[in-house]
Amino acid sequence: MSGAAGARRSPRTKLPDESHEQKGQPPLWRAAFFGLCPECGATGLFGDLVGFRDRCPSCGLDYGRYNVGDGPAAFLTMIIGALLIALALGVDAAFAPPLWVHIILWVPLTAAAVIYGLRVAKAALLASEHQRQAAEGKLRDD
Repeated sequence: MSGAAGARRSPRTKLPDESHEQKGQPPLWRAAFFGLCPECGATGLFGDLVGFRDRCPSCGLDYGRYNVGDGPAAFLTMIIGALLIALALGVDAAFAPPLWVHIILWVPLTAAAVIYGLRVAKAALLASEHQRQAAEGKLRDD
């Protein structure tokens, strides 16, 4: 057999027990919402708005080995866009404000929601990869 059908499961594919946390490691939700290092729980996961630092300033964990990429960007932007359009249409139907009110209200709200959403999504993916010890797949000779 070849391909995925013939692949053997690695003992590393077992997911960790959610109730078992190693000392110092924050749970996934806390690391995601507050931008914490998944190894030691220190703040400072991000170096700029949505970009990771090279390594943790506290424990030295190399963030470059995780492949988070920009996967959540398009998906998250579409969800936030749909929600904010629905809210804007609701506000317009209920209050009928002038166009300048919509611009002042929705442009900053959209930017803030997308930036914070990307930070949370990218931090959650990085923490999840760290907890599950994700690595690039390798072929093994049998």
